[in-house]
Amino acid sequence: MDRRARLVTTAAAMIGKGSKSFAAASRLFDRTTRERVWMLYAWCRRCDDLIDGQDLGGTLGDQSAVTARLADVRALTALALTGADTGDTAFDCLGVVAAETGLTQAMADAVIAGFALDAIEWHPRSEADLMRYCWHVAGAVGVMMAVVMGVDPADDETLERACDLGLAFQLANIARDLAEDHAAQRCYLPAEWLAEADIPPGEELKPPFRNALAGLAGRLCRLAAAHESSARIGAQRLNLRQRWAILAAAGIYGDIARLVERRGTRAWDSRTVVSNGRKLWWIIRALAQTSLPVRSRHARAAGSRRYTYRDLAASPV
Repeated sequence: MDRRARLVTTAAAMIGKGSKSFAAASRLFDRTTRERVWMLYAWCRRCDDLIDGQDLGGTLGDQSAVTARLADVRALTALALTGADTGDTAFDCLGVVAAETGLTQAMADAVIAGFALDAIEWHPRSEADLMRYCWHVAGAVGVMMAVVMGVDPADDETLERACDLGLAFQLANIARDLAEDHAAQRCYLPAEWLAEADIPPGEELKPPFRNALAGLAGRLCRLAAAHESSARIGAQRLNLRQRWAILAAAGIYGDIARLVERRGTRAWDSRTVVSNGRKLWWIIRALAQTSLPVRSRHARAAGSRRYTYRDLAASPV
């Protein structure tokens, strides 16, 4: 087995364990795109795990050396982008996919900036702060994924839609993971939202505030829906296999947000998951959607503001 094949095998195992929803959708890509997507995912997952002291997510690890680990991530990423062996399989994956597709240091730096915010225990003050964080940890990844799929790095309009999908994913994750983040002493709900809802900082999961928390989670889910709608428009510019995978991923991750909103105050009693049967339903439905125009309910902003790629990329947190 050659080096690239070994890296692909490792990356496939990482996405299979780390993100079952995205792993299912990625199977719809053509082989080359699928392998590149897996390798990019492996780098993202490894960066996150290194900084948080985790192994494919889970309980937050020791944070005493987080600054040093962040420096390691920056150094290994820079080395990988030169094409050199880094001694770490996931970073070597980045080097291979960057050489094949044209991913740049600036793109990687935008993602690492999000990890840096977590490293300093940053919390958003405003909705705009929240969205800029989501840009770094997910929207920028969406842009990289688009380039991996063959989108011209100068095609801002299509990259805008790819960013939208990443934002939708992250907003759904934040809504779903409020209890897990709370246990790790992290909160991605803007301080202004908490104040408006009369929720004292750090007490959002206590019974007296569950109704108000469900309202804020619904607000996150509506933001996710707005960006999911926009991402569906961009999917029409991809080839059939890529369009199928992206529409399936949008549906599956969109279901996470929809389920959180539907569960209301019970959303954090247990982890919100999309069943295998529902994932299969979205995969089948996405195939049908590949040949249809975007429906009006997907094209509109779902009653919530949509933040643009250009604005987010130009505005540091």
